Amino acid sequence: MAESTGLDSAERLKFFTDAVVAIAMTLLILPLLESVSDAAKDGVDTATYLGDHGDQIFAFVLSFAIIARFWVSHERLFDSVERWTGWLMVLNIVWMLTVVVLPVVTAMVGSMKTDRLQTVIYIGTMLVNALVMTGMSLLVLRSPVIWGQGNRPDYSSMAGALSVAVTLLLALVLALAFPQLGYLALLVLLLSNPLQAVLERRHAAV
Repeated sequence: MAESTGLDSAERLKFFTDAVVAIAMTLLILPLLESVSDAAKDGVDTATYLGDHGDQIFAFVLSFAIIARFWVSHERLFDSVERWTGWLMVLNIVWMLTVVVLPVVTAMVGSMKTDRLQTVIYIGTMLVNALVMTGMSLLVLRSPVIWGQGNRPDYSSMAGALSVAVTLLLALVLALAFPQLGYLALLVLLLSNPLQAVLERRHAAV
C-alpha cells in the first residue's frame, strides 16, 4: 500500500492476471480432450482423428499463440507498473474478460462452420483486447504516479499494442471481404512488428 498516493501495489493485480491467463490457455485444450475421448470410444485411429479434427487443432494452436502474445505484451507493460489506479484496474478487468472469452470462441471456431458472425466474434474479441491494451499503455505512459521507481515506461508498449490493433482490424476487414481466406487473414499479424518499428521511429523523430 502506498499511503502517500492512495494507490495499491500492483503485485496482486499482476499475479491475478497471470492466473487468469494461465487458466484461459489451459481451457483451450478441453475441446480436444473431449474429441479424443469420443474418437477412442468410436475406435478411430490417430490419422483419421487428426484428419477429422484439423480445424479444431488449428484453432487451438492459433488461439494459444495469440493469447501468449497478448500475455507477453501485458507483462512488458506491467514491468513499469508499481501501483494501480481505478482506471487501470477497470481496463485490466476488461482485458482479462477478452482473454477468458477466447476459449469459448475458439471452441466455436474448431467445431462449427465458419460464418460472418463467428468471424466478427473471434477476431473482434482479439481486436478489443488489443484496443484495451493500447488504452492501458497510454494510461501508464501518462501516469507517472503508478510507475516503479526508476522504471519509466518507453513508447514500445504503446507502439506494439497499437500495431497489433491495426493489423487485427485489417485481418477482420480481409476476413469479411474475402470469406475464402477464413482465419488465414490473421497472418497479417506478421506485419505488426514492422509496423511497430515504423511507429517507434516516427515517435523518436518527433
